Amino acid sequence: MSPVEALRLPLQEDLSGFVALLRRLQVPHRVSEERDTQVLWVPAESFAEQVRALYLSYPQGAAEDDVPIPEQPTQRGFFLQLRVSWMTALVLLLTLVVTLLSQFGDNHAVTHWITFVDYQVHGEYAYFVPWLDSLKAGEWWRLFSPMLLHLNWLHLAMNGLWYWELGRRIEYRQGRLGLLGLTLLFGLLSNLAQFWFEGSGRFGGLSGVLYGLLGYCWIFQLLAPSAAYQLPRGVLVMMLIWLLVCLSGAVDLLGFGAIANAAHVGGLLAGCATGLLGGALARVRR
Repeated sequence: MSPVEALRLPLQEDLSGFVALLRRLQVPHRVSEERDTQVLWVPAESFAEQVRALYLSYPQGAAEDDVPIPEQPTQRGFFLQLRVSWMTALVLLLTLVVTLLSQFGDNHAVTHWITFVDYQVHGEYAYFVPWLDSLKAGEWWRLFSPMLLHLNWLHLAMNGLWYWELGRRIEYRQGRLGLLGLTLLFGLLSNLAQFWFEGSGRFGGLSGVLYGLLGYCWIFQLLAPSAAYQLPRGVLVMMLIWLLVCLSGAVDLLGFGAIANAAHVGGLLAGCATGLLGGALARVRR
């Protein structure tokens, strides 16, 4: 049986504590060096999934005895990731619940509480409440809640998959509160950008947050390389190309509905700025 590559990391990253943990868990493995990287090998892909999930939950710089052994180290990788990335899973669960309760925006009795601007439907017309009036009434959640609303299954599925991919990386590296804080920050700024440039209060989705998380991982990784922020090849290029395609208006012509371009751009710029700050601080600490 050919060995399977589980992790590929920079040489300067100290793997001694993690390797010691694998020994305690009796996970068969070996480490080799290839130019400027170190590669951790395991006997099969089932081991590789578990090792990757365990690494994502492993605190950087922790000593061997500081890390508890999972109660069920043999469980499948996805369920282990679900357990150690529960903040990511919680945001996704809340997004699913809100979207289903709103019936993808068609249940106005629920949806009007979630949108950035409150509205009421009378007959064939919708009457929007002035934005500042809602804030003065104490409805501050509207600054964030549109990120939980999705208008179709494809929108929900795509955003959910990308949030799972990016969110769990940040949750591992920055902690659960760090992920929650960045999610709320990018949600706030992308919602404000969309409302400022488009003027419409009926929009939603995690897309602005996703571009924020992408920009954060991208710039942070450039300044302070971390295995957690090493995105799969082509992900960054693909998402930037998709952003340009949306900005060009081609997606609207194909009938995919209105795209919140301002939220995407606002989220990306906010993520890059935050990644610049976080990466610079991490580099100074090193």
